[in-house]
Amino acid sequence: MDEIIGIFMILVGFTVAAGIYLIPTYIAFRKNHPNAVAIAALNILLGWMFIGWVGALIWALSKE
Repeated sequence: MDEIIGIFMILVGFTVAAGIYLIPTYIAFRKNHPNAVAIAALNILLGWMFIGWVGALIWALSKE
C-alpha cells in the first residue's frame, strides 16, 4: 500500500511541476500571442534554466 501512495505522490508532483513549467506557454496560447509557438519553443527548450523560463514568461505577458 505504501508503494502505491508513493507512486501516486510522484505522479502528482510531476504533474504539478509540469504545469508550473509550462505556464508561459499556456499564457501565450491563451492570449493568442502572435509568437506563441516561438514562446513555447523557448519555454520547452530553455525553460529548464530559470532565465529561459522567466524570459518566456515576460515575452508571453508582453503586448505585441
